[in-house]
Amino acid sequence: MSGAFPDGNAGVAPEGAGWRDGWYWSADGIRLHWRERPAASAHAGRPALLCLPGLTRNASDFTALGDRFAGRFRVIAVDLRGRGESAWPKDSLTYVAMSYLHDLGRLLEAAAVDRFIVLGSSVGGLLALQMVTAYRPRMAGVILNDIGPEVEPAGLARLRGLVGRAGNWPTWLHAARDFQTRHGAIYPEWQLDAWLAFAKRVCRLGPSGRIVFDYDPRIADAFRLPQLDHGTDFAAAFAMLAGLPVLSLRGERSDVLSRAGQARMAAVLPDLRVVEVPGVGHAPTLDEPAAVAALEAFLGQHWGVR
Repeated sequence: MSGAFPDGNAGVAPEGAGWRDGWYWSADGIRLHWRERPAASAHAGRPALLCLPGLTRNASDFTALGDRFAGRFRVIAVDLRGRGESAWPKDSLTYVAMSYLHDLGRLLEAAAVDRFIVLGSSVGGLLALQMVTAYRPRMAGVILNDIGPEVEPAGLARLRGLVGRAGNWPTWLHAARDFQTRHGAIYPEWQLDAWLAFAKRVCRLGPSGRIVFDYDPRIADAFRLPQLDHGTDFAAAFAMLAGLPVLSLRGERSDVLSRAGQARMAAVLPDLRVVEVPGVGHAPTLDEPAAVAALEAFLGQHWGVR
């Protein structure tokens, strides 16, 4: 199975000098998408930086990060099924971890990824933990953005209440102001321009000419099942990271990863690098000064990034 483009060619389609788009097929016939920034030839031996977004988010969340580390790493940003440029499946109950993990396995093959550092934000971090069972020998390191083996019930309930919510707006400015009103407590220092940029990452222009969310609202069908409350032993998966470089980022105002929960993570992995990002909730966008400094220090320590 190989990556494919609209003309049937395999590989990665160039998109100017910066980001390139890649496409591949899931086992159930869904056309899926990733974006990447290549590493410079001098750093081709470094592991790829595989970036997994949160539940309703997409590859565009990692544009700034990819631009920052362009040349130093091969940065691969994923659109999970039903998000961004990836197609929507017919069966909404394929929006579950097993499908995502199978998709990611096919991505690694299509993109010819051998060794990788996985960076997971929110639900993307839970997928990163679940990847350890199948891919531990190929994982060079892990970065968990505002997520851990313990998900706070209040935060999980809040997210379940948001996902799948219908929303459409006449203009980008209307969308930005609505997000600012609803989510201002998460990013209290953001001004309107930041909310406008946020809206353009999580929304798209719909067929009707109105602004809509850039994901299939049916992802809520599976997310509202009790799979995150029972059944998956994230603690065991986290413990399997022993011996790997691991960075845990937490938003100071997070209701998903508590300060105590992050401390318990450090007790399990004594070498865990722990960083709290001031003034933000769930989840840091990774362009905050504290997050950037943490990423630079972590990658610099283990892979000589300068």
